[in-house]
Amino acid sequence: MSEDAGALWARAADEGIHRLAIPTPFAVGRVNTYLIDDSPLTLVDSGPNSAKALDELERALASLGRRVEDLELLVVSHQHIDHLGLLDVLARRSGAEVAALDVLVPYVEGYPDAAERDDLFSERLMARHGIPEDVRMALRSVSMAFRAWGSSASVSRVLRDEEVLSLRDRSLKVLHRPGHSPTDTVFWDEERRILLAADHLIKHISSNPLIARPPEAEPDPANRPRALVTYLESLARTRELPAQLVLPGHGDPIDDHVAVIDSRLELHRRRADKIHGLIAREPLSAYEIAQALWGNVAVTQAYLTLSEVLGHVDLLLADGRAVEVDQGEVVRFSGR
Repeated sequence: MSEDAGALWARAADEGIHRLAIPTPFAVGRVNTYLIDDSPLTLVDSGPNSAKALDELERALASLGRRVEDLELLVVSHQHIDHLGLLDVLARRSGAEVAALDVLVPYVEGYPDAAERDDLFSERLMARHGIPEDVRMALRSVSMAFRAWGSSASVSRVLRDEEVLSLRDRSLKVLHRPGHSPTDTVFWDEERRILLAADHLIKHISSNPLIARPPEAEPDPANRPRALVTYLESLARTRELPAQLVLPGHGDPIDDHVAVIDSRLELHRRRADKIHGLIAREPLSAYEIAQALWGNVAVTQAYLTLSEVLGHVDLLLADGRAVEVDQGEVVRFSGR
């Protein structure tokens, strides 16, 4: 039987890992950053670039007898702005090293350009899959407004998949787990059976495998990444870890990760089956599928729902249960 969240946070704190819940402007709510009380004093993720986030981070550190200036190592889990937005501010004030996975480094160091290329890729992908121009333009404006929540920083320590990040009192194995984003990184403390999972696995919601431009690749919506297929492969690898405690990027800790992962696998199977039922009747674009499932989709949710639909269509394509029908400007899918 699972312990309650308070007991699990206390267990993590007893092992020197303290959750600092930082506010974000996004629907997902607060982001969990983690202070690892070790040498070097380490912060995993930062929160978004805002005065409110920084103020609450400073207060959370002070409650543990620490200051921003005490930080010695800043670790980034992935490219999303609620996880790296304060990175530059913290690095400049503390002088801490910044560590990130090799495939994440170009994004961290060149955030404005990477964000622009992401938007270009997203616009072309949305057009290819039937999202109207007015929705695409509105979403572009929203994305531009959100950019201020991110930041760039120089990475002084490049991490690689399967290597060990050694602190004085613990060793964290660096594991690349792409899917939710192309750069998702989790950190495995084998001795303590604790996994710092960021957004790779969240207890209360399914991590949305966003279709994102691969790092350093030119935008090409005709060759989109199969984000959900990749994510499920990553989940399968994480399922095999003998973890006793998973510390996520949002929400409560997890002490039954196998059960959570199995429920997610079943959820994605059911969603794929539902979409198969729709396209078995007639060819539909991804946008038409989204409308059939959820009605009129809010502008701010258009890309999320597109990723959701395409991810499950990709499962059907991989299983031979669907085919892609290129009808010129817009692609549709037909069930088999």
